[in-house]
Amino acid sequence: MSYKMIVLDLDDTLLRDDQTISKRTKDALIQAQEAGVKVVLASGRPTQGMRWVAEELKLDHYGSYILPFNGSKIIDCKTNEEKYSRTLTAETAHSLYDISKREDVGILTYAEDAIIVEETNPFASIESDLTGLPVKVVPDFKEAITGPVVKALMLKEADHLAEVEKKLQAELDGELSVMRSKPFFLEFTQLGVTKGTSLDYLIKPMGIKPEEVMAIGDSYNDLTMIEFAGLGVAMGNAPDDIKEKADYVAAPNMEDGVAEVVETFVLNELSKI
Repeated sequence: MSYKMIVLDLDDTLLRDDQTISKRTKDALIQAQEAGVKVVLASGRPTQGMRWVAEELKLDHYGSYILPFNGSKIIDCKTNEEKYSRTLTAETAHSLYDISKREDVGILTYAEDAIIVEETNPFASIESDLTGLPVKVVPDFKEAITGPVVKALMLKEADHLAEVEKKLQAELDGELSVMRSKPFFLEFTQLGVTKGTSLDYLIKPMGIKPEEVMAIGDSYNDLTMIEFAGLGVAMGNAPDDIKEKADYVAAPNMEDGVAEVVETFVLNELSKI
């Protein structure tokens, strides 16, 4: 199979634990793009937290895309145009705030290139470190959110949040997409918005078929694109239940798993042509 697109999660997949891309991985992805393969980034991160990665991989030069906010947006890196955008209403964000209080978890969302919280929270600080966005503590969450937001996150230790996830997936079934991106991040987007559905939207006008796509990720918010792609790859550091649903398990992110997969399934195949 000749793959025409490689779709990559960022944290714990493309990026090493120190938030860098290894030389081997970068070289492999640049070589793939030079051969005409599209490299697309799909992350739970906001747009601003993905731009430096897109720039390092020269996605603008090769005319590719990023899918921030778990696929709630599709951004053309060459023109900076939004090809697709799905948001939550302010009323929905307010309702999620009420639920967070009921479930004793923190909550954040994004506005004006900042992370909005009502109370300081160590997990919000982690999101700030990952995205580069500042945390803005507001006196009243609902008063601060007056218009649409792209997504909201609930925050808590993993064990407690896993229970909240099960409860809210049942409670909000048919209303919102609910999934964890990290053990301590539970994400809420517009119903039907996932990395997989946005990827489907992206490839159709490009004439690329799902079987011509390779998708690589490590977490639960990656599962839809791993299952959608012709070759769904789980990182070696992914949970076992993600690995079980993947077509291939790569080495961990700290052992150049992405480079291994790109070299094996893309560059080696191209060299035979």
